[in-house]
Amino acid sequence: MLKRDPVKYIRDKAKARYEKGTECEICGEVTDLDFHHFHGLSLLYHRWSAKHNLNEDDVVEHRDRFIAEHQEELYVHTATLCHAHHLKLHSIYGKNPGLGTAPKQKRWVGIQKDKYGAVMD
Repeated sequence: MLKRDPVKYIRDKAKARYEKGTECEICGEVTDLDFHHFHGLSLLYHRWSAKHNLNEDDVVEHRDRFIAEHQEELYVHTATLCHAHHLKLHSIYGKNPGLGTAPKQKRWVGIQKDKYGAVMD
C-alpha cells in the first residue's frame, strides 16, 4: 500500500525535466509561478494504468514507462503561469480538467495573453 497518491511518484520523477519559464505566459509576472499541465497528470495516469490493466499501487515499477509514453503531455503541452492566472484557469476548467479540455485551456491562455497585451499597450 502506498503512503501517498500514486501520481506524486510520477511527478517526483518527471519534475527534474520540467522547463518552467521565468515569467507568466499571460501577464509576464516573474514571481509566484506555477507549472501547468494542459493534460492533467492524475487523469492521464489513471486512464493509462486502466488501459494497461496495471495496479496503481505498483506505480514505482512502471512510472518510467508512463513517462516515456507521455513526453508530449508532460513536457510540451504545459504552461508557466503566475499563481493568480493558474487559479483563474482552474476556476474555469475545474480542479481536475478533463483530458479533452487541453486545447480549450491552451486557447484560453492565448486569448488571455492577447487581452493582457492589449491592456499593456
